[in-house]
Amino acid sequence: MINVTKTFFPPIEDYQNQLQRIWNNQWLTNNGELYKELSKKLQDYLGVNQIIPMTNGTLPIQIALNAYAKEGEVITTPFSYVATTASIVWEKCTPVFVDIHPEYLTIDESKIEASITEKTTAILATHVYGNPCDVEVIEAIAEKHNLKVIYDAAHCFGLIYKGQSIFNYGDVSTCSFHATKLFHTGEGGALFCQDEETRQELWYRHNFGHDGPEHYHGLGMNAKMSELQAAMGLSVLPYMEHILKERQRVCEYYDEHLDFTKLSKLKLREGTQWNYAYYPVAFKTENELLKTKAKLEAKKINPRRYFYPSLEALPYINSSDCTIAMDTAKRVFCLPVYDSLNIEDLNKIVSTINV
Repeated sequence: MINVTKTFFPPIEDYQNQLQRIWNNQWLTNNGELYKELSKKLQDYLGVNQIIPMTNGTLPIQIALNAYAKEGEVITTPFSYVATTASIVWEKCTPVFVDIHPEYLTIDESKIEASITEKTTAILATHVYGNPCDVEVIEAIAEKHNLKVIYDAAHCFGLIYKGQSIFNYGDVSTCSFHATKLFHTGEGGALFCQDEETRQELWYRHNFGHDGPEHYHGLGMNAKMSELQAAMGLSVLPYMEHILKERQRVCEYYDEHLDFTKLSKLKLREGTQWNYAYYPVAFKTENELLKTKAKLEAKKINPRRYFYPSLEALPYINSSDCTIAMDTAKRVFCLPVYDSLNIEDLNKIVSTINV
């Protein structure tokens, strides 16, 4: 079976060595030694200003919305994973969908301002497949209307935009460290912000609101990353150069061998140093996608319709008129990308699509 992705497992000895440290410390959670070490190593590796690793990639979005959206209207994209919109609704805010750019597939920045009302409190935009939004235009709009900017950057580990980490844009960025991501902690994620004051405010919120053991800063929840998760992260991080190099190899094979008269690939925004997290392809019609998907699955190759359906179709959402997102969601799927995908399997995938 060739799945759309495959979890990277570090050598078991590496993980066992980290686990031994946990047993020696007799400390499983609550800002332990491994957690602190992983935080520092990720901050240095990524070149980010402030980081709070958490137990998954959804809670950072919810915490940011809880801090800044104030139960108002949040401008967002329907072309994202369900966690983006679900977090808005969960925090008692109202998602306001803006259609996507037909080539970059990120939120269409030229359509944001028309959706701003007196109830708008924030913009929550997704860097789709590791392709950055137009962060400069979004920042200018946010400043003009006094809005907070939160980026769902779940796909963006290691991504560089215009010379710096994509996580250094916006008031808050979030990332997923799920097992399917190119860097992972099994389950996990992180919140990124730009200054220590903001970090402290968000830190309290991810730790029950604690300000020391006997005082509370305010309302909070439990989003803490455990030492077991940090141990996996410390075991995976040394292999990132290998993981990225091999995923680049896979994506370049697709670039060279796919028949792009039948489909199109993602257009990256200028200034992007991509991380090869996903390889989406768009077909001319949904029928062509479904036929190709069936051919691949007959050979035990599993692409993924990611993202499908457009989030306008969620049962707890009022419908909106985002025709590009709706159409794109019907015609796009992601091809298998992972570090151990060999040349025989790649040839099998490409030849099946090209026929």
